[in-house]
Amino acid sequence: MTEESKSIHEFDYELICEYYAGLQRQGPGSPEVTVRALSFIDNLTGGSRIADIGCGTGGQTMVLAEHAPGRITGIDLFPEFIDLFNENAGRLNLRDRVKGIVASMDDLPFPPGEFDLIWSEGAIYNIGFARGLREWRKFLKPGGYIAASEASWFTPTRPAEIDEFWKDAYPEMDTVSNKVARMEETGYIPVATFILPENCWTEHFYDPQVAAQEKFLKKHTGNQAAEELIANQRHEAELYYRYKEYYGYVFYIGKKI
Repeated sequence: MTEESKSIHEFDYELICEYYAGLQRQGPGSPEVTVRALSFIDNLTGGSRIADIGCGTGGQTMVLAEHAPGRITGIDLFPEFIDLFNENAGRLNLRDRVKGIVASMDDLPFPPGEFDLIWSEGAIYNIGFARGLREWRKFLKPGGYIAASEASWFTPTRPAEIDEFWKDAYPEMDTVSNKVARMEETGYIPVATFILPENCWTEHFYDPQVAAQEKFLKKHTGNQAAEELIANQRHEAELYYRYKEYYGYVFYIGKKI
């Protein structure tokens, strides 16, 4: 396997964290998409509890807080991300309602039925879509919602290069219809599904990385691992521009039965 085709998880976690901490978003998305997904969620009040699992530095979480009532807990495995998350909440005067904690998404420190809404933008793949839906369900109140964006195939077949890349990076990647079926099988009523616009990948994710990559490489001059990480990120972006008609991120919103 070449360095360009390595999964992001095969690189040093400290380097990954340092690189992504310098970005406003740690995955494809946009404020407009967050607000659109939120529009399908009913009955949130000032007493509602919301969890953002795999929150990163909180780019989408702060948008949620500005458009939804209730208290929000951001959860991420990286302490550096949570430090920045809580700084961002303070800068926006949201600390009374928004707090980040360090925890693993496969071992959440909450009692059953704690949340009215579980949110996860571009992060559920770390545990697997079906597993995340199944295991996180117990933390939702009856009638609670889950909203997760997930890499998905738009077509049943695609060119070998992109198919092999994503099968290695995320074997559970599947078509939209099969993802909706997983949602039904794990105990949710599918409420809404929509494809994220292309600008969520370009304007909000890949474009901001160009300057960040140059800065990162300059800081780590001569560091082969850092150079390989950036080569991997650039390769992923090149593949997206080449094959974007075959895949993208899709928001899946479901209601607990």
